[in-house]
Amino acid sequence: MIRPGKMIREVLSSLFKKPATTEYPFVKKELPDGIRGKIKFDSDKCIGCRLCMRDCPANAIRIIDKGEKQFEAEIDLGKCIFCGQCVDTCLKKALEVTEEFELAVTDDSKLKIIYDKS
Repeated sequence: MIRPGKMIREVLSSLFKKPATTEYPFVKKELPDGIRGKIKFDSDKCIGCRLCMRDCPANAIRIIDKGEKQFEAEIDLGKCIFCGQCVDTCLKKALEVTEEFELAVTDDSKLKIIYDKS
């Protein structure tokens, strides 16, 4: 059984404590080093070896040959687990991890990003 005196003491003590939560959407926190966010693709560096496709555990990357040593990447952020293996595997450093992590959308089609030369 809860004693009223104990409950009042608890309520009064919590009035003077700092809140346990943060004001995240309004006050941005400093990101930790090494955060793995959205993958960025540089078509000028890509040689079309497709090692990133083979190494991706989630099958989230497709490299498409556009002819004459031109390639585009289709990255499905809905499948991506942001492990960074594709970035580590890329021989020419055509893939890069960014710090962009706020990727929530209401339409699934917006999660497929096509990086091309144009």
